[in-house]
Amino acid sequence: MKFSNVLIQWYLQNKRNLPWRNTTDPYPIWLSEIMLQQTRVVQGTPYFLSFTSAFPTVFDLAKADEEQVLKLWQGLGYYSRARNLHKTAQHIAFDLNGVFPKSYKELLNLKGVGEYTAAAIASFSYNEVVPVVDGNVFRVLSRYFDVETDIALASAKKEFAALAHELMPKDNPATFNQAIMEFGALQCVPKSPDCTICIFNTSCAALQKKKVDQLPVKSKKVKVRSRYFNYIVVADADDRTIIRKRTDKGIWHNLYEFPLIETEKEEDFDFISTKITTEFFAVADVLSIEACNAVSIIHKLSHQHLYIKFWKVNLGTALEQGVSVSQLKTFPFPIVIHNFIEKQ
Repeated sequence: MKFSNVLIQWYLQNKRNLPWRNTTDPYPIWLSEIMLQQTRVVQGTPYFLSFTSAFPTVFDLAKADEEQVLKLWQGLGYYSRARNLHKTAQHIAFDLNGVFPKSYKELLNLKGVGEYTAAAIASFSYNEVVPVVDGNVFRVLSRYFDVETDIALASAKKEFAALAHELMPKDNPATFNQAIMEFGALQCVPKSPDCTICIFNTSCAALQKKKVDQLPVKSKKVKVRSRYFNYIVVADADDRTIIRKRTDKGIWHNLYEFPLIETEKEEDFDFISTKITTEFFAVADVLSIEACNAVSIIHKLSHQHLYIKFWKVNLGTALEQGVSVSQLKTFPFPIVIHNFIEKQ
């Protein structure tokens, strides 16, 4: 138990004062855990505060319009999290009378809640003896005990969860889980940790064997796909434009965007202008076409790199269902499009 005691003592002295920590209410804990998937605390905290201000209870979130939820989520990425968050809030509010499931196994039935999130809610809200296993936990345990198991393997989570469970004080699982994640986030960081000030620098196996930079082992490489997006930013005689909702499954589902020409590679003005006048507008209606950015904006997602260009198209005619500039700013957009609109 020495590892656990030393770790918890460190945590009590060094923990960050985060807005979702001083509560056992499962609603803000669930909200924070969903937001912090694939997101750093410093980035996620303002979103958490915005959400809890707009939706103080699960009922408020459940009654909200999906577009309002997506607009508040704008810029946080991985938008399926927001859609699942909204659907789960509706399930809890309307089907479960606002009461969250009270065990790890039951929490796993919620949409968008996986093993890690269920363990976090179960331990933090209900003090259930169940370990959390995230990237921080993999890193701390693999280094301290010199575990060379490839964490990309499906079996790795089970192995590390068993080890964490063995170390966990059964009368205080919540603090242990918080402590090991915080230690990985602040001290045992992925690159160049300062082992000279580490509380475990006399007992860490990886440090003794000079293997800190080799652990944890992760072999799987993410295959990244390149895509080329050309957005058509229309302005009619009344300075109104056109947007559409992305209804296909995939990135940015249910967010809005300008009309899109996706190409196999970066294309020049002649190619895009021909596409615009043959597939979107009659030549007679188009007053001018110009590139808004000569160099593509590279927007990196986990499995895709998007090369994005915006093309301004001025029309001499009025659009029947155009959107004004003031209306435009009320819709939820991918952050790269939102940033473009804000600069115009």
